[in-house]
Amino acid sequence: MPLAQTPAHGPLPRLLLVLTMVTGLVDAVSYLSLGHVFVANMTGNVAFLGFAVADAREFSVAASLTATAAFLVGALAGGRLGTRIGGHRGRYLAIAILFEILALGAAFVAAAVAADPSGAALRYELIVLLALAMGLQNATARRIGVPDLTTTVLTLTLTGLAADSSVAGGDNPRPGRRLLATLTMFIGAAIGSFVIFRAGLSAVLGLTLAVLLACGIWAHRLSASTEAWTRAA
Repeated sequence: MPLAQTPAHGPLPRLLLVLTMVTGLVDAVSYLSLGHVFVANMTGNVAFLGFAVADAREFSVAASLTATAAFLVGALAGGRLGTRIGGHRGRYLAIAILFEILALGAAFVAAAVAADPSGAALRYELIVLLALAMGLQNATARRIGVPDLTTTVLTLTLTGLAADSSVAGGDNPRPGRRLLATLTMFIGAAIGSFVIFRAGLSAVLGLTLAVLLACGIWAHRLSASTEAWTRAA
């Protein structure tokens, strides 16, 4: 089974798959509600920056630069956290998710109490908070090192699915996990879009926060484990 628990990674693939869904939810928020900017998918965001520089309508240089800068700060924080406690992957992931919860919680509160839900101030506040969380998540997933589960990027996952396939002469490693990662992000983006269009920005942020809280509780329960999967890959 693609997500069967193994000695090498234990429950980490399942936890990272939940975070992949979170990415879909968050990028639905950022693209559809914050002005055509990505806070998790930096490949797309850099392309949007190029569009904005060329004066393409509906894209913003300031928004793209803000998202990129905040993402880098989050990734830096995730890297520093990994340097300190990355030797125990379960504890590292649990603490990283805690910081994500704090950022998403702040974003949810900001959206819920905003006097002007469509104002520029709220827009940039949410871009910063969400990009910080996604940078931290991406750095954490990278350090944890479960193959094909970066949680925020699918380009290499899809490339591997095709390039490593038996049709291409490869040994077709982990096709189920790669497909699940792709499907999970798709589901997150679809659900996020559905909720935004029918219930609004605060509702999808609340849903994302609820998913993260459930993932955080799960990770916390595993953070004291001494099994082999907890050791750095």
